[in-house]
Amino acid sequence: MENALGCSPKAVLRLACSVNWTMSDPVPAITEAAASGEIADIFADIRGVLGVAVVNLIWRHLATIPCALPWAWRTLRPLYVDGTLTAEAAALHGDLDLTWIPPFPPEVLAAAGLLDRDISAIRNVLAAYDRTNAMALIALSTLLLRLEDEPLTRHAASSHSEAPRERPSAIPLPALLSMTDLAPATAELVLTLNRLGTRRSDPILATMYRHLAHWPAYLALAWAMIAPLDTDGSLEQAIADAVAKAQVRAARLAKQLCVPAEGGSPATWPRYDPRSSRSPAT
Repeated sequence: MENALGCSPKAVLRLACSVNWTMSDPVPAITEAAASGEIADIFADIRGVLGVAVVNLIWRHLATIPCALPWAWRTLRPLYVDGTLTAEAAALHGDLDLTWIPPFPPEVLAAAGLLDRDISAIRNVLAAYDRTNAMALIALSTLLLRLEDEPLTRHAASSHSEAPRERPSAIPLPALLSMTDLAPATAELVLTLNRLGTRRSDPILATMYRHLAHWPAYLALAWAMIAPLDTDGSLEQAIADAVAKAQVRAARLAKQLCVPAEGGSPATWPRYDPRSSRSPAT
């Protein structure tokens, strides 16, 4: 079955979500700086709707596949705009059974050379990924489940509201460092952290660690905190629990999902007016 994209949506999403590349040969993705035309417009829309200063890797990877990003974002965007995915992600957070980890005492952070401004910036990075990753997990799981269930139709039942939610406050982020920007020891630490929580020999490199690489001392503290959970299997169990619970929520949303009418461009989609905290600009 081919849709308005002229390509199989199931093939597109499976390629995007299960692609297997080595860490030294990153997932193909269009950088935000290199984006132009429709892709740049969609990236800007994603940043505005999600309230973050970065476009997640999954969307940038979809941009390398013909037709995929405009179709996937236009299909899922209503669930982002009306707050459905925000609510589902918050509920998922509350439903997770996570191991309690004590916070770092101020003296530990000070001994690591992390100042108040560093801690504030690190919290912004963690908050941005916490905001977007849970929503993306549910959203893309929803799309995959709906595609496997039956062909998407414009007339599929939808119970979500068309009214926009309040615009989320923007989270500022530091520049995203490339691996070649890093000192060799920091680059090795990024890769070491990236191997936690996976049994794959070639895990995709998580962008978050490159954002956090501005503070190698924090990466070292994070490894010391997470590595024991990886060793005893509790991290893997927590990941499986999160995925399973996200899929339960996705299964409910899949029955509400519909593909919008063909045609149009990002310029015609509702946008958030930066002067307003409520309504999209006309």
